[in-house]
Amino acid sequence: MGSLRRSLISLHRALKSSNSISPTETLLRPQYGYGLVQRSYSISTTSNLDIDLSNQESKRRLFNRLIYRSKQRGFLELDLVLGKWVEEHIHSMDENGIKSLVDVLDLENPDLWKWLSGQEQPPEALKTNPVFTALRNKVSSNLNSYAAPETRATPGQPWVRGWDDIKKGQGGPITGNQ
Repeated sequence: MGSLRRSLISLHRALKSSNSISPTETLLRPQYGYGLVQRSYSISTTSNLDIDLSNQESKRRLFNRLIYRSKQRGFLELDLVLGKWVEEHIHSMDENGIKSLVDVLDLENPDLWKWLSGQEQPPEALKTNPVFTALRNKVSSNLNSYAAPETRATPGQPWVRGWDDIKKGQGGPITGNQ
């Protein structure tokens, strides 16, 4: 039900305004064994969110709404990474930074996580988004600082493997990826 609601909201936004994310680059990937799902992403220069930074009350409401959206995505990894980053940086953002943030928040969770964690290369249009670039640098820095290389998948490969990888593989890593 939530997925249908999000789809309808995304469709409404797309029909209401062709500003934020519009299809240009097509990505095909298997989705839960039911065939391929087609998603297309392109970032443009304007957003479909009214950004009013003219007074403190409107700024407070906008910031609270964006912080909530970044912390309540329903994808724990993104909730933690995005929520903390947005809380730390939103008060220093100008209007263009906020529009870039909204463009990132409008992306689908699985795709965004794969792009941020380096499992897949992001679309060219997203590579120029300053918020995405800063988030990707933060995630890469954290991975390099806290995660042993043997617990990560090779670039371009998904991280999700079986829970008993350690038991199955000869010469496998000492610790698993869970």
